[in-house]
Amino acid sequence: MSPAGIRTVARQELRLRIRAGRWRWLLGMWFAVLLLFTVLLRLAIGSVDGTLVDGGVVVYGGLVLFVLGLALLVVPALAAQSVNGDRERGTLATLQVTRLTAGDIALGKFAAAWGSSLAFLALTLPMTVYAMTQGSVTLGRVLATTIVMALLLGSVCAIALALSALLARTTTSGVLTYLAVFALTVGTLVAFGLASATTSETYTQTVPPYCPKEADLPPDLPPTDKAKILSSCNTADQTYTATRLRTDRTWWLLAPNPFVVLADSAPTLPPLTPAQRRARDRLQAEGRGTTDVRDVDPLGNLGRTVRELRDDPTDKLSTHKAVWPLGLAVDVALGAGALVLTTRRLRTPSRSLPRGQRVA
Repeated sequence: MSPAGIRTVARQELRLRIRAGRWRWLLGMWFAVLLLFTVLLRLAIGSVDGTLVDGGVVVYGGLVLFVLGLALLVVPALAAQSVNGDRERGTLATLQVTRLTAGDIALGKFAAAWGSSLAFLALTLPMTVYAMTQGSVTLGRVLATTIVMALLLGSVCAIALALSALLARTTTSGVLTYLAVFALTVGTLVAFGLASATTSETYTQTVPPYCPKEADLPPDLPPTDKAKILSSCNTADQTYTATRLRTDRTWWLLAPNPFVVLADSAPTLPPLTPAQRRARDRLQAEGRGTTDVRDVDPLGNLGRTVRELRDDPTDKLSTHKAVWPLGLAVDVALGAGALVLTTRRLRTPSRSLPRGQRVA
């Protein structure tokens, strides 16, 4: 396995993709869809009575989640027919009889598929720059989410390539690739919900009573009403029984979800600048309410929700621990394992071939 061999295969794959005119149309449609989504999202934010001081946080958060969802529909097609498609056309054996190793072919095809997916990701740059101009979207947040999304797309490309090497039919490998993406997104959510339902437990909690003092009551309250309220206070501890789900035991099922990984990996928002505080004060002086972007940040809200699922309800000192390192590690490990499997399937001579599959 050599860098030159990997570049040779990747260059050949990319040339074949570029020669097909459909790629230009596909890239153009991708950009148009993202542009339309950004415009509609910005118009929707502007219709909220102009109360959002930092609309860029909402624009960027919604944009990256939409890009990830759209990419998970497009990326599987980049590699799901890479190996078995060449085998059906009789061109794979031409590569295998050269001095190229199985690792060169596998990594070259992976580099081409991943590079194509990164080209789609690069087309989001104009919309990202626009979101940064709208306020509170830092370069650190953009870099972190972009790197994580690139790794997630690379894992999907590797899984699609492995299925293409394992299966003889291009249609079958394409369908199973989309099923694998479905398992990582919807499947992890369903598994988490079903597993969490089995962790329901009953618990008892005792809380001290709260008895208001006379100074806490409204000053214009009649004395008789004050005396009635103060005398009716129960000074005994209050004990109640309820049920809860122990999501701290099942949160790991949700960790590999690409949307969870992306949202939880986004850095926290920076504090408000003096200019932003003045803008909020000006809106409030005009009688117009303001909404804190931390309450409507799509990435932040999803990340906080997932981290809260990891908290132990019996530990009062439990802090919100990050979920994305485990999830990203699982996804990358799946991609790495898929590349190893692809390399093994491309070794020659092959000991056995699937029924109905030809060598060249």
